[in-house]
Amino acid sequence: MILAIPSPLGVALGIATAAAYALTAAAASRLNRQATQSALGLAWLLHAMALAVGLVSAVPRFGFAPALSVMAWLVLTVYAVESRMFPQLTVRRVLAALGALVVLLAVVFPGTPLHVTASPWLPLHLALGIASYGLFGAAVVHAWLTTRAEKQIRLATGPQAEVPLLTLERLTFRFVTAGFVLLSATLLAGLFFSETLYGAAVRGWKWDHKTVFSVMAWLTFAVLLIGRARFGWRGRTARRVLYAGAALLLLAYVGSRFVLEVLLARGAAA
Repeated sequence: MILAIPSPLGVALGIATAAAYALTAAAASRLNRQATQSALGLAWLLHAMALAVGLVSAVPRFGFAPALSVMAWLVLTVYAVESRMFPQLTVRRVLAALGALVVLLAVVFPGTPLHVTASPWLPLHLALGIASYGLFGAAVVHAWLTTRAEKQIRLATGPQAEVPLLTLERLTFRFVTAGFVLLSATLLAGLFFSETLYGAAVRGWKWDHKTVFSVMAWLTFAVLLIGRARFGWRGRTARRVLYAGAALLLLAYVGSRFVLEVLLARGAAA
C-alpha cells in the first residue's frame, strides 16, 4: 500500500518533534527538573507547530494517527499547566516517550482527506471529539498516578512530597466530567447534524463501529459518574471503570480508523 505523504514541512516538523521528545525521554533521568521541563516545552512547541501545519494544509486530512497526536499534545498541555501547581508530578519521561511515538505514527500514517462535500463545521465537530479524547487521556494518566502513589505508600518507597491521593482523585474525576460533557456534545452533534456535517457522504444516524463504541464509552462514563455521585465510587473500582470506558473510546475512532486506513486501505475520512 502507498501512503499519502503530508507536506515536506509537516514531515520535517514531525521528525524534529519526535526527536525532541525522544531526547527528552532519554535524558530525563540525567537532567534536573528545570532542564527537563525546558526540553519538554521545546518538544511541545514543535508539536504544536506540526499540528498547525496540518490544519492549514491545502488538503485537510485526518485519521487515527493525527487523532492520537492531538490527544497526546492535549495531555501534555494539561501536564504543563498542572506542573506549575504541582511540581511533584513526575511523568515527564513517560509523556515524552508517548509524544515521540504518536508523532512518528502521524508522520507515517498522515490520515486521509476529508470528504469534499463535508461542512466547514466538520473540523469543529472533530475538534470536540478529540478534545474529549485528550481530557479522558489526562484522566487516565491521573488514575495511573494514583495507582503508583498507592503502591509507593504500601511499600514505603518513593518521594515523600508526592501529590496527595485525594487531590489526584479529584483531578481525575474533574477530567472525566469535562471529557463526558464534550463527548456528549460530540454525540449529539453527530445525532442531529450528521448530514449537515458530512454532506452527502452520511445521511442520518449511522450505527457503524465508531458510533457503537462511542455510545458504549459514553454509557460507561455515565455509569462511572453516577456511581461516584450516588455510591461514592473511588479507588480500584472507579479506575477499572475509567480504563474500560477509555478503551472503548479509543476503539471508537482510533480503532475504527486504524482498520480502515491501515488494514483495509480505504479512502476519505469520516
